[in-house]
Amino acid sequence: MKKYSLFYFFLFILFTSGCQEKNKHQKETVLQTENISDIHSFSNVEEIQPQHLDLDLRVDFEKRQISGSATWKIHPKEMIMKAIFDTRNLHIDSVLYADGSLANFHLGKNDEFLGKPLHIELRPDTESLQIFYKTQDNATALQWLTPEQTFGKQHPYLYTQSESIHVRTWIPAPDSPGARFTYNAKVEVPEGLLALMSAENPQVKSKDGKYYFTMNDKIPGYLIALAVGDIAFHSIDHRTGVYAEPVILKASINELEDIGKMVENAEALYGEYRWGRYDVLMLPSGFPIGGMENPRLTFATPTILSGDKSLTNLIAHELAHSWSGNLVTNETWEDFWLNEGFTTYFEQRIMEETFGKEYSAMLWNLSERTLRQTVSYMGENHPDTRLKIDLKDRDPDLGFTDIPYEKGSALLLLIEQTVGRKKWDDFLRNYFDTHAFQTMNTEYFIEYLNEKLLNENPEWKNSIDIESWVYGTGIPKNYPHLENLRFKKLDDQIEEFVRNGKAIDLNTEEWSAYEWMHFIGELPKDLSLIKMHDLDYVFDLTHTKNSEVADLWYLLALHTNYEPAFPAMKEFLYVTGREKFLEPLYKQMMQSEEGKEMAKEIYKIARNNYHPLTQKAMDEILNWKEN
Repeated sequence: MKKYSLFYFFLFILFTSGCQEKNKHQKETVLQTENISDIHSFSNVEEIQPQHLDLDLRVDFEKRQISGSATWKIHPKEMIMKAIFDTRNLHIDSVLYADGSLANFHLGKNDEFLGKPLHIELRPDTESLQIFYKTQDNATALQWLTPEQTFGKQHPYLYTQSESIHVRTWIPAPDSPGARFTYNAKVEVPEGLLALMSAENPQVKSKDGKYYFTMNDKIPGYLIALAVGDIAFHSIDHRTGVYAEPVILKASINELEDIGKMVENAEALYGEYRWGRYDVLMLPSGFPIGGMENPRLTFATPTILSGDKSLTNLIAHELAHSWSGNLVTNETWEDFWLNEGFTTYFEQRIMEETFGKEYSAMLWNLSERTLRQTVSYMGENHPDTRLKIDLKDRDPDLGFTDIPYEKGSALLLLIEQTVGRKKWDDFLRNYFDTHAFQTMNTEYFIEYLNEKLLNENPEWKNSIDIESWVYGTGIPKNYPHLENLRFKKLDDQIEEFVRNGKAIDLNTEEWSAYEWMHFIGELPKDLSLIKMHDLDYVFDLTHTKNSEVADLWYLLALHTNYEPAFPAMKEFLYVTGREKFLEPLYKQMMQSEEGKEMAKEIYKIARNNYHPLTQKAMDEILNWKEN
């Protein structure tokens, strides 16, 4: 996943400070990762051993409902008399045994974050359970879009976002990253629409609206995905392609024409791509995150459609998840850094292979700035600045901050710089091969790293001090750095411009999007309106097509009260649902009475375009109450 907003952390910061203490060095190392219980799942996975899921679903846009059945093939251990599945806001109609007879079931007590456990009585010979159910209006995994909320404006659209524990809002399932299974699905949708899943996918619409899917590799529940809409397909090469609404298909193809090369570069680094096809679905603008690594079909935000391929590092990130996250999966959400830290590091390596070391160095520098800003806000000693965090009795989405991404990837960069790239690459390749289609937890990873690599040289082990990185707060003193000559040259221009320069004198001909991001991000928050007007007159930043640059420019405009940018900012917020962009803009507007009025005026129009999880986050920022 390419990221959620920091909001999930901010929402609970007052309640968590000082009460999340974890032992800095955990003495007990776990060798059998499958025996670890997941505090965010009710399911008795170890006892019932779910193997396969068969879905038979109908998508009803008028009712905004998914209904049908989920049939679980299980291998219960001897004397196990009940199966427990995770649900949240699901209506369970009935449960059948394989012979068609009714099974006794009941829903347990509701938990604010986890929902209700579904308890099903087992017979001695039970090997499958068919659960008939319907989704409800408050299913946080589902975003139902009206035709007006799509690019084409003619047909409705539905997509799911199941990470972290939201698959239970549309499928009764063992909703834990440590539980892996295969699945098949039959999905019926209105005629004229295409259905896609994280599985083997069709490339053309069916005549009757019925689609059939197969995923033969075991995946965790959060990687089950569904999208339904007016969607077309274009092939890039023999195993990659792009899905999008017809009106944005050409732009999507042009932006993503290098994805086949990215897959090849990734394979050259860390081994065979094991999922068959790698396709990308360009979603409508309300998608709340940058991307989601659903196997075989990455879901991507259209905010990367800049026209110059400058934001395709997001695709590199989701592709990298095909190894770290999808192939080797964090066992629990407290181990989330094992997914995202590895993936962010891998993303940087793919970008280096594709665009060169200077380009990658800019990304590493921006990553460090992001991390330092995050830690500064959270506080150096806050327990959630650790890589392994304590999420007991907390929503696991609270762990989706910049810490696991940026601090996690920096640790891997430090290891690379310490042991040498060749040794590190050999270790990673063996790591992915050895643990393919398995789960991994933090304690076992540390032991594996020591045994297979760091014990070779005690100086490496002491120099890295991995326990301080994983269980220590803040930014470690041995944080790794990469020299970035392009930003160094840029810093001189920034200093000159702020002091007494003019925009026309800036040498921007060879600037990438990342240099523009660095430039705007480093400008003082009290930059004069004269300077703002000058920059905008020369470069028309208010109307840039690059969403990353636009977001930083609008944020600076709010700080400086540069009103000419406000109409474009409003239009940006009306159509963009990506939390990474929304959260800083709305938060900044809420700093003044005039800004609060503007924020609520915008949000009243924009809210319905946002995903349910985004609505929840923005509602809190704006203290929003629905009429």
